[in-house]
Amino acid sequence: MQAQTTTKAVILARGLGTRMRAPDSAAALDTAAAAVADSGVKAMIPVGRPFLDYVLSALADAGFTDACLVIGPEHGAVRKHYEIDARPARIRVRFAVQRQPLGTADAVLAAEEFAAGDPFVVLNSDNYYPAAALAELHRRSELAMVAFARDALIERGNVPRERVARFGAIEVDAAGMLRSMTSDEARAAASTGGRVYCSMNCWLLTSAIFAACRDVPLSRRGEKELTQAVQHAIDALGARFEVVFSRDPVLDLSSRADVARVAKFLREVDPRP
Repeated sequence: MQAQTTTKAVILARGLGTRMRAPDSAAALDTAAAAVADSGVKAMIPVGRPFLDYVLSALADAGFTDACLVIGPEHGAVRKHYEIDARPARIRVRFAVQRQPLGTADAVLAAEEFAAGDPFVVLNSDNYYPAAALAELHRRSELAMVAFARDALIERGNVPRERVARFGAIEVDAAGMLRSMTSDEARAAASTGGRVYCSMNCWLLTSAIFAACRDVPLSRRGEKELTQAVQHAIDALGARFEVVFSRDPVLDLSSRADVARVAKFLREVDPRP
């Protein structure tokens, strides 16, 4: 009997893009890119093609067949692009609307109907993940995450050292299951063979996560955070997340200063979503 795989992906594209909207005189953008940056919809920044085309193409390369874009009610241009102007050929795209920007756990709840009881991966819309890491999640159907080596993000990707320090370090137990996301880098590294790995919001989830997303309290920012929902699922609900370790880079499109370098990394990539 063939093992079950995961074919659905939820892409979180509802963020306000605060850092992307911030002016940066050192990061000159052409007129088209500047207009999108001003809107805060990072996933549609043109880097040859809209950045989200590359994200969807990597999912298709990894074997995923269906994607749900979680957007805001004001993001009609994103819906028009993928429903009318540039309908993907290799992956079906649907939409879920998060009415208010109340955090990543709340965004996952918006996609509950799309999940329909099936396992699904969750990704950021402003990160380009390696297809090999996505394929590892595609081959699974139980709770899991990809943890990325911090040194690889810095040395082989475009994430500056000061930014990568903000990503929670991963601590695992003796069985290689996620124990926590922590600021204690020494403790985290001791559990992962001496190298610090971090979360880039690349998860394989099941319908069990929805209860945790509902139950988790608001963060200090007044949002329901997916990382906190995961920790709640581990601590209160007994969930066990397998950790898949990756030393491949992830491209991070957070600010205007990232646009040129991300475009350079993707110059040889032909996206076919």
